[in-house]
Amino acid sequence: MTAADDALRGLKDALHFSPDNVPLRLHFAQTLLGLGHTNEAVAQFREALTFEPNNIDTKLGLAAAFMRLSKDSQAMVIVEDLCRGQDAPARAMVLYAKLLLREGKVQDAVARYKQAIESDASVTDADLSEQLGIGPGYEDSDVVDGRSRESADCASSKASFELERPAIKFDDVGGMETLKEEIRLKILYPLKHPEMYAAYGKKIGGGILMYGPPGCGKTYIARATAGELGAGFMSVGISDVLDMWTGQSERNLAELFAQARFNKPCVLFFDEVDALGGRRSDMTGGAGRHVINQFLSEMDGVEKSNEGVLVLAATNAPWHVDPAFRRPGRFDRVLFVPPPDAIGRESILQIQLKGKPQDSIDVAQLASKSPDFSGADLKAIVDMAIEEKLRIALKEGIPKPLTTKDLMAAIKLLHPTTREWFSTARNYAVYSNQGGIYDDVIKYLKL
Repeated sequence: MTAADDALRGLKDALHFSPDNVPLRLHFAQTLLGLGHTNEAVAQFREALTFEPNNIDTKLGLAAAFMRLSKDSQAMVIVEDLCRGQDAPARAMVLYAKLLLREGKVQDAVARYKQAIESDASVTDADLSEQLGIGPGYEDSDVVDGRSRESADCASSKASFELERPAIKFDDVGGMETLKEEIRLKILYPLKHPEMYAAYGKKIGGGILMYGPPGCGKTYIARATAGELGAGFMSVGISDVLDMWTGQSERNLAELFAQARFNKPCVLFFDEVDALGGRRSDMTGGAGRHVINQFLSEMDGVEKSNEGVLVLAATNAPWHVDPAFRRPGRFDRVLFVPPPDAIGRESILQIQLKGKPQDSIDVAQLASKSPDFSGADLKAIVDMAIEEKLRIALKEGIPKPLTTKDLMAAIKLLHPTTREWFSTARNYAVYSNQGGIYDDVIKYLKL
């Protein structure tokens, strides 16, 4: 056992006797994070927040852990909340700048970072200063434009996007029947019955924006849509499009849509679309606005027709998406993707258990005991039960099948990850429901 293991064990034992000691739990979480045990650190930060919900150090630690796990949307929710008002902590503004830089919003990142170091010079981050060109040896006021012009000729293009041909179909997706039917009406039927849609002057194309808590199958249903069509599928992440050099992000978007039009019918799927299409009113710089304008122009098909190009997008933070994307011809349908209901959970569990050794598992009972669990949570339950079964099998030398009891034990140990999302969504649903966009959330929460 290493010295680090001894330290962790000592902290864990101390917490056992003093579970409500927030400074001790925070120290434990930060130690876990420093040693690379990020998921465990997240659990400890969350536990600390149950005792002190407004502890700034704990919130910053949780945001940093989310960033380490590439859960930038969840980190952004925390950091944006901390940075509201004039007394924002300098450390929170540094994290905000890092998140903005990851999204390609360089000018916004520069503004936030300058604000942070002007407020407290001790938060200066050498790596971030170098990336943004801020500090001794740099031209502060002109840094972004200066570096962009200097490197415009050598900026690398990201114009090569991978085209997939997914094999999965709707039958491989548990639950989500309402969403499947919407996709059939909007995407599948027009391609299978073009003459009927042509008779009504209805074009084949358009978009659907899916939102909801993470892990509920938004990405999976998008891939299955392409599989149902036998169409090409292009999954686009923010890193595929956003570039720190001025104008390059817009060129990447143009090339992306051009490639989709060439390979039609093609399903374009934008994950975390709020990072590409954030509210322009929230932006302090012009670079982000140019990207959004390019995105809107490509979706409208102003210069070239998007007939046969089907756009699906997913976000965990619909409140950050610019309202212009919800106009007709863009994302015509904005659909809430909730955690699966009991029937959906049964279906997901059956899919996850398929091909695994099992003994008369009562999936209906398991589904009834796992309300609010996402598809990802249900997969984690099966994985946890298998790991425990493997541990016993390796110890006893005799492999045994999974049972209902094994899975029930895993359910008791795990908590649904969707509840944190709903705690944020509730405020937007109650106070910012212009146009009824969050009516489905209100209905789901029975508000």
